[in-house]
Amino acid sequence: MAAWLGGCAPEPLLPYTTDTTPLVLFPAVDAGIRDGRARFREIYCSVLEARRNELPDYRSCDEALTRVGHEPAGSGAPVDLGPSRRRLALAVVSGLAYDCFEPWLEPPGTVSAHLATQGYESSWVRVEGLSSSRRNALLIRNAIMDAPPEPGSPRIVLAGYSKGAPDVLEAIVAYPELRRRVAAVVAVAGAIGGSGLANGLEQYQANLLRYFPDAKCAPGDGGAMLSLRPDVRKTWLAANSLPRDVCYYSLVTFPRPERISTILKSYYNKLASVDARNDSQLVFYDQVVPSSTLVGYVNADHLAVAMPVARTHSTVGSTLLTQNAYPREALAEAILRFVEEDLDTTSACRAGAASTTIDLAH
Repeated sequence: MAAWLGGCAPEPLLPYTTDTTPLVLFPAVDAGIRDGRARFREIYCSVLEARRNELPDYRSCDEALTRVGHEPAGSGAPVDLGPSRRRLALAVVSGLAYDCFEPWLEPPGTVSAHLATQGYESSWVRVEGLSSSRRNALLIRNAIMDAPPEPGSPRIVLAGYSKGAPDVLEAIVAYPELRRRVAAVVAVAGAIGGSGLANGLEQYQANLLRYFPDAKCAPGDGGAMLSLRPDVRKTWLAANSLPRDVCYYSLVTFPRPERISTILKSYYNKLASVDARNDSQLVFYDQVVPSSTLVGYVNADHLAVAMPVARTHSTVGSTLLTQNAYPREALAEAILRFVEEDLDTTSACRAGAASTTIDLAH
């Protein structure tokens, strides 16, 4: 839906302005980003091969992930594919206007079903798809804190997809009580630095999604599009250091051009006027949480990584979202296994470089 809205955005995507926080572009290692790609590749490859005959949309590991620059070699350590020891609980925050088209999408629920077989719990955190990140931060806080407290170390892995990622970050900063419940935050194709496609768009255009077939979404506070603009996101990052008592992980979508679905190619090309290394909605470096662990680069466009449209709407999949097939169940398992192992074996995610006060992604 963000792709459809992006078609209305005027040029230039990033207009000239002096009203901006100071920005720089550094290599990730110089910006306090920890490189976890080698171990994640080992885990994801193991999951893909072990589940290739039982999960849909199998791809080889080299097709599932994109190698970017120099990716370190793996350790060769064995990958534990047994039941979750920590019984991690994945809580997912969706992106722009998801509640508007969820009834039409009819998600099959196969990710949750598969994770349950591996000892992981999963759930959706209900937010307002047309509301601001500030409003949704409160909804996230209430959803997590309304659950009965549990003894022992926190189990919740709070995952934000697309706009859901900045919603999650705002919740973690604004509501310190969340940190007693949340073990880790994962940004999946997260709009951390915003999207140039959001510039020039108004909320009324997003509100048109309320008329999508079977939509039952509320108008919310009317701040969704503003929350996605690059200047808004970068100003927020400049003013808010992320607390270091939570571990942060960034899974970035960095598709090869041929992996962009037909209907998304015009938006990919539009965003390519800023940088061709984009997923049709976000440039790859705008998806990284400051001082996080870089998990990996996924060879999938912005919708394919999380939205199983082609599985429930085959005609749309064969004509418009032509690259929508992706092994999401295996990906979700690999993310949780990586986070679980990382939490068990290292404190580096909490002891890393202090959070910067400017966005080092530009």
